[in-house]
Amino acid sequence: MEFNGVAAVVTGGASGLGEGAARALAAEGCKVAIFDLQEERGRQVADELGGFFVRCDVSSSESAEAAFAAAREAHGPCGIAVNCAGIAPGSRILGKSGPMPLENFDKVIQVNLVGSFNVMRLAAADMASREPNADGERGAIVNTASVAAFEGQIGQVAYSASKGGVVAMTLQAARELAREGIRVNTIAPGLFMTPMMAGFTQEVQDSLAATLPFPQRLGQPKEYGMLVEQIVKNPILNGETIRLDCALRMAPR
Repeated sequence: MEFNGVAAVVTGGASGLGEGAARALAAEGCKVAIFDLQEERGRQVADELGGFFVRCDVSSSESAEAAFAAAREAHGPCGIAVNCAGIAPGSRILGKSGPMPLENFDKVIQVNLVGSFNVMRLAAADMASREPNADGERGAIVNTASVAAFEGQIGQVAYSASKGGVVAMTLQAARELAREGIRVNTIAPGLFMTPMMAGFTQEVQDSLAATLPFPQRLGQPKEYGMLVEQIVKNPILNGETIRLDCALRMAPR
């Protein structure tokens, strides 16, 4: 699908993978709206891209609906949506202090899985109102899962469940939204240099990179953005989950 002048929404676009996607789409001529809870950084990135920032809690229907209304007023109906907002706390099912508090599991599901669906449903409603191109396409949605959806490590039960749910939604959503001319795909990243990763020591970063078959380095957000760009550009890529992980297969620990 075309990029130039198309309204794009990127959740979690203030940093990390979301920022990489926002920059890639802006470079192609999209009008980018960044949805994030990081106001200062979000506004800074949006200003650099000539875009628009909206403070948004993706797990809240009211917050997301208000954010889409604001973005629609600024840029028109969304044609491209990229879901990158997420959290990744670690907790064992049964730890030294007892079973995991249920609210810990619920919070991860609410942000990562319910939040992705929340944005997808609202983006789809916007896209359905757009004029189709020659293929009948009106929009493209890119969700973010993780290799943890397939090889969850010990302590990742909530995160793995949330990202597994994103993977499970992909084909179903692509089939359901096909009648509206909306494509849905998912990226499952491996180890990337995100703000969370940057908080680790260089020794830890190097040890993690050493587990990657090739190339033996952490991915860069701009490389995630490159794949977002290619997914949106390729008109017959639909219903797929694509691993972006240097051929990594995670060990139990």
